[in-house]
Amino acid sequence: MPPSTNLPVLLFGYDSSPFTNKVRLALRLKQIHFSYIPVPSMLPRPLLTTTFALPYRKIPILLIGKDLYCDTSLILEALEHFFPPTHGFPSLHPPIPGWNYAGLARGIASFWLDRPFFRITTGLIPPSVWRSHFGTDRAQLIGHALDPDKLAAKIPANLSALDAQLALLELSVSQGEGKWVFPTKEPGLVDIAVYYQLKWGVDIASGKGVYNLSGGRVGEAREGGTEVVFNERRYPGLWKWFKRFEESIGRLSDRESVVEEGDVRWKYAIRSLSQQKGLGLVPTTVGKNGVLDEKRGLVPGTVVSVVPDDTGRGNPTIGRLMDAGVEEVIIKPIERGEVDVDIHFPRVGFVIKVMQSSKL
Repeated sequence: MPPSTNLPVLLFGYDSSPFTNKVRLALRLKQIHFSYIPVPSMLPRPLLTTTFALPYRKIPILLIGKDLYCDTSLILEALEHFFPPTHGFPSLHPPIPGWNYAGLARGIASFWLDRPFFRITTGLIPPSVWRSHFGTDRAQLIGHALDPDKLAAKIPANLSALDAQLALLELSVSQGEGKWVFPTKEPGLVDIAVYYQLKWGVDIASGKGVYNLSGGRVGEAREGGTEVVFNERRYPGLWKWFKRFEESIGRLSDRESVVEEGDVRWKYAIRSLSQQKGLGLVPTTVGKNGVLDEKRGLVPGTVVSVVPDDTGRGNPTIGRLMDAGVEEVIIKPIERGEVDVDIHFPRVGFVIKVMQSSKL
C-alpha cells in the first residue's frame, strides 16, 4: 500500500473559498479521511506562517504527512497518485475505454474553469463585500486598487459572460445518454471543476457565503442572483447535470473532521514524521529536463523564490530547492517553522527564480 494512505491528510481553507470546496469535493469523491482546519479569508494567517513558515497567501493548501501542497491543480494530482484506485480509492479520471483523457481533463479544470471562468464568477460578488476590508485585502493580492461602484456596474456584463460560458457547457451535458461532462460512468475531475465554480457563482451572487468571505464584516442577505442566466428552462441539460452531481456526491460518506480552533494536536502528529522521507515528486508522463533546469540554475540546493504568475506575487515563498520535475518543484523554506515540511508547487502557473544569495 502507498505510504501516503497511512499519513494524516489536512486541508487548510475557509468555507466560502471556491477552491477549498473544489478540494473538499475531490476528497469526498475519493473517500479519503481528512481533517479540515479553517483559516481566515484574509491575511494575516499566523497559523500558516508560524507553523510552516509559508508566506504564500492563496488558499487552500493540503498537507499529506510532512508534504505541503500548494495550488489545487497539484493538490488533486497528488491525491490521485498517492490514493490510487488500485488501493480502493475512486479515481478522479473514471475510465473511458480506449481513451486516456486525464491530460485534457486537467487542462479544462485548471486553465479554463479555474481561471477565465473563475474571473467571471468572481465578478458576481456583491459590492457590499468589496466595500469591506475584503476589498482592501484583495486589492493587495491583485496589485491594484478596486472600485466597488465600478465592480457593481460590471455585474450585468459578467452575467452575460457567464451565460456564454454556460452555453458551451450545455453542449457537453445535453448530448446522448451521458450522465457526466465526459462519457464516464461516474463523475470525475471535470464534473467537480464545473460544479464548484457554478455553485460558487450561484451562491455568491445571491449573497450566500459573504459573511465568511468578508471575515464577518458583511451579513448574509439576499442580493442579486444568477436566475436570469442559470435556470432549468434556459439550460435544461446543465440544470439536470447540476442536480444529478449534487445527488451523487450527497450519497457518499462525508469523511471530513473539522479541527476546532486552538486544537493543535495535529502539529504533534506531523512533528513525529520529521525523520521520515518525504513523498517526493508526483510521477509524470515524461521525466525531468535536467539540461534546461541546469541552464536556469534550478539545481538541488539552490535558493529560489516561488510566486504565482497572476496574483499574489507580493508574497514570495523562498526556500532551498530539493527537487524539480517537469510539472512540480519541491522546496524547503529558508525560515524554519514550528513543523518541518517539504513544500510543493506546480511549475505551470508559477514563476520560479534563483535568488542571488543562493550560495550563502
